[in-house]
Amino acid sequence: MALDLPTAEIGTSAHVQHNHYELSRFLLRESNGRLLNRYKQRMMLVSEDFIVGYQLALQEEVGDAAAEIMYRCGLEWGKADMQGFERRFQDEFGMRMADGHSRMVLESWWWPLQAAGWGSWTYDLSQLKEGLIFVDLYESAIAKSVGNIGKVACHYYAGLFAAAFGHIARAELSGLEIQCYSMGEEFCKFLIGSSKRINAAQFWAREGATAQEIISRL
Repeated sequence: MALDLPTAEIGTSAHVQHNHYELSRFLLRESNGRLLNRYKQRMMLVSEDFIVGYQLALQEEVGDAAAEIMYRCGLEWGKADMQGFERRFQDEFGMRMADGHSRMVLESWWWPLQAAGWGSWTYDLSQLKEGLIFVDLYESAIAKSVGNIGKVACHYYAGLFAAAFGHIARAELSGLEIQCYSMGEEFCKFLIGSSKRINAAQFWAREGATAQEIISRL
């Protein structure tokens, strides 16, 4: 599929523009062919076949360890992305990220990822005092690509969300997908919390507990 993307340098105007949900406004192609988003982050457009092939190749190479590797990749990606976002937030809004409203901070962080094709989300902070955060993800780039395989597939996202919420909370948090589009569900659901809580949830998930059963036990 050919994309008609503008060729231009990204200037300071990027700092006053928000919520670009059209590729032609969100992505820019430099003269040397590099693809960047409005925040000068390097981008790459891939097909669903690429995503499926990457998943399968990793599983063939390392077997059951593939899930942990993907989770760790998502975790490191999230940590690096949040560090860059913290600087960008200060630049855009003239305040420290720690001084912004949590929901405004979270939505400002996520929208470039949604524009890049990673899906839309909702999050539930109502159990925050209990040390639990829930994230619902719609149109997961990974799950929509691999289809119904009967198990969770979005390990990158689990690591990404753990890193993001951990950065904001200034705490080490872990993440786990407890419901997935690739299991025939309508959307993916993630649990974010301490490693102790996530380890317990992971045990129940391996025993066959549903997302609602895991939530009720926690």
